[in-house]
Amino acid sequence: MKLRRWMTVAAAVASFLGVTVFTMPASAFGQEAATGYVALGDSYSSGLGAGDYGDSGDCKRSSKAYSQQWAAANSPSSFDFTACSGAVTDDVLADQMGPLSDSTGLVSISIGGNDAGFADTMQACVLQGESVCLEKIEEAKSYVTGTLPGKLDSVYNAISEKAPAAKVVVMGYPHIYKLNGECSVGISEESRAAINSASDVLNDTIAKRAADHGFSFGDVRDTFTGHEICSGDSWLHSVTVPVGESYHPTEAGQTSGYLPVMEQNA
Repeated sequence: MKLRRWMTVAAAVASFLGVTVFTMPASAFGQEAATGYVALGDSYSSGLGAGDYGDSGDCKRSSKAYSQQWAAANSPSSFDFTACSGAVTDDVLADQMGPLSDSTGLVSISIGGNDAGFADTMQACVLQGESVCLEKIEEAKSYVTGTLPGKLDSVYNAISEKAPAAKVVVMGYPHIYKLNGECSVGISEESRAAINSASDVLNDTIAKRAADHGFSFGDVRDTFTGHEICSGDSWLHSVTVPVGESYHPTEAGQTSGYLPVMEQNA
């Protein structure tokens, strides 16, 4: 009440003196700034491949994930890490959005690769040969351009609704292979080129939907250039045993491939 009385008196005095006064709504006083950070998404955001997963179970949330590193360096008022290996858009909607609120100032997310079935596509490319590989890639591309945009819209709309003050950084995916690189065995060069092409279609689709929602797109293809599989200095696992970490960023991929892009866009 004292604050409102002071504002009323100040406005009256200013009016008498012919001064224009700009006042903040009373509701703004005492309201905490939106500075919390929530990290959503799939295995590329959970840090699968970087190791040190603690007690996160099948979600494989790594202490080396780019979001964990960004939070440690920037000390947001709160940090919630709900990204989970294997997640699709429906999983984000159902299981990951609980921490989002009016106090959330930053959200990061990578999602869409699992919806398009890229894990199964990579498995087909490795085990079933070039013709099946190329067929699966075309199927994935068709899904990405036809069905995935609506799935992404549902996720992005929910983020905006639940965290209206948040800056949202949508992270993309790297090229998997350096073409005409140092690999002398494995899948064919045509299959490698097709996989990279599918990554481009996925990134372009995600970037367009992100832009239409007013979100930033973190394109990691440039930071991973020269560090793809077959480069001789890969920041991505090739086939691993067990297979779960295959084609995912290593610790270096999270630290040097993803983190700088997050820093540029956050």
